[in-house]
Amino acid sequence: MNYLGHIGIGYSLVLDCPTSHIAVKFAKILTNFDRCSGKELEKEAKFLKNGDVGMVKMIPTKSMVVETFVEYPILGCFAVRDMRQIFDVGVNKKDPTGANKQDT
Repeated sequence: MNYLGHIGIGYSLVLDCPTSHIAVKFAKILTNFDRCSGKELEKEAKFLKNGDVGMVKMIPTKSMVVETFVEYPILGCFAVRDMRQIFDVGVNKKDPTGANKQDT
């Protein structure tokens, strides 16, 4: 993540994926990872700051369809924008429970 300050639960931003550009809200920060080793640092973190890597649940303001990265790599990627600047990119992963998660 390349963002000045930090982003917490409830923060709204724009999700750009190949098929749509929709406002989303951070509903839950599921995990915070070490960017070098990939090891989990913290479950259910309160916020992410510049340089952090995490798995986040985002809720769109309108209905949207996003493919998973495993099934369609080109359609499963996304970028996160705020103030007309891209500050994060990620892929859409499928949760074992059937719900989709966005990994940033």
